[in-house]
Amino acid sequence: MNSIFFYRNPETTAPGDGNLQGLKIAIQPNISVAGWPTDAGSNALFNFTALEDATLVERLRRDGASLCGSLRTSEFGFGLAGNKAGAALKSQEADVELVMDLMGESRLAAALASVCGFKPSYGLVSRYGLVGLVPSMECCGILSGSLKNIREILKSITGPDERDFSLPEEKAPDFSPQGLDPSKITIGVIAEAQSALAAGRKEQFLAAVDQMKQAGFNVREMSFPDFSLFMLVHKIVGSVDASSCAGRYDSVRYGQRVAGARNWNDMYLSSRGAAFGTLLKSYLFQGAFFQFQRYEAYADACRIRARLQKEMQQITAQADFLVLPAASGASSGTDVNLENTYAQFASTAFANVTGQPVLYLPPAPGRAAGLQIAGPRISDGRLLALGEHLLNINRGGK
Repeated sequence: MNSIFFYRNPETTAPGDGNLQGLKIAIQPNISVAGWPTDAGSNALFNFTALEDATLVERLRRDGASLCGSLRTSEFGFGLAGNKAGAALKSQEADVELVMDLMGESRLAAALASVCGFKPSYGLVSRYGLVGLVPSMECCGILSGSLKNIREILKSITGPDERDFSLPEEKAPDFSPQGLDPSKITIGVIAEAQSALAAGRKEQFLAAVDQMKQAGFNVREMSFPDFSLFMLVHKIVGSVDASSCAGRYDSVRYGQRVAGARNWNDMYLSSRGAAFGTLLKSYLFQGAFFQFQRYEAYADACRIRARLQKEMQQITAQADFLVLPAASGASSGTDVNLENTYAQFASTAFANVTGQPVLYLPPAPGRAAGLQIAGPRISDGRLLALGEHLLNINRGGK
């Protein structure tokens, strides 16, 4: 088996016809496909096989896509340590990858693979059949070298689902190709989002912004004084989400059960101790601390989250889109711990807190850094149109 795949699908033909006919899609093993191993990268789901298709898998099959296999992932998709997202695109074994995005994983994986990465608006794609960890913030991201592929995937998988009661009743975006007039579009640049950039990376980022000015867009500098609080909120609210969500892994219905336990309580404690890796344990311990020892801090973080969402709505009311760096320059290094993981995603976690869509665009030829472009919730179609316009400019078009 190819080392990038957790499971390779032996089928080579698509089961249906439609706008995705012939498209090869790789997924992660936290997306349920009936009969496929679905361990989400964790011993907590050792030997678990999905019993039915996730809603988005049903819709992909309906429209003719071929699922070529599932990629190895970090535990429950948290962080990028051991995560092979982007590898199937680099090796040309898939046209598209579906990657869980908890705090920016799909976007940073796209940056590492030099492809486009898209995190849709929260609530746009059904989560039924996904093995979740941070239910209020995560969603399924899409990686591809082609924005057309991403648009066609979204056409198929978005929309209401009677099995996912968390989906809001709102009109889906228009994903048809759209023309843009740069002179009528304002792009905001948040000063505080650049504060953690090293001098060289900041210079690269500003050079990319200047290219947008030259292309005729109205670029406006904006201030978001509380931008650094996005990661703080994610640390607290996200970890409490995860601690609550992971309570189901008790080794009774699935997962490995540690032998030699004297009673049910010993079995539960011992098996859960063996179920999770060190990084995820740290995250779950943190969540349990705020859930049971410092609940007032968790309540405060929820209030701050609501305030940040409102402030982001005010910011996006003043600009059509926002442009941000994709990475702060911080590296997770060889020591994969919780703090280094947070540092790696300092520039991306904001969108998981707010639920807004974000597109990662790889750099133009000759430039070293790509960009994140964000829009208001449910602006996904226009955001992709902007991305296509900018990629066309990068490739020498007009």
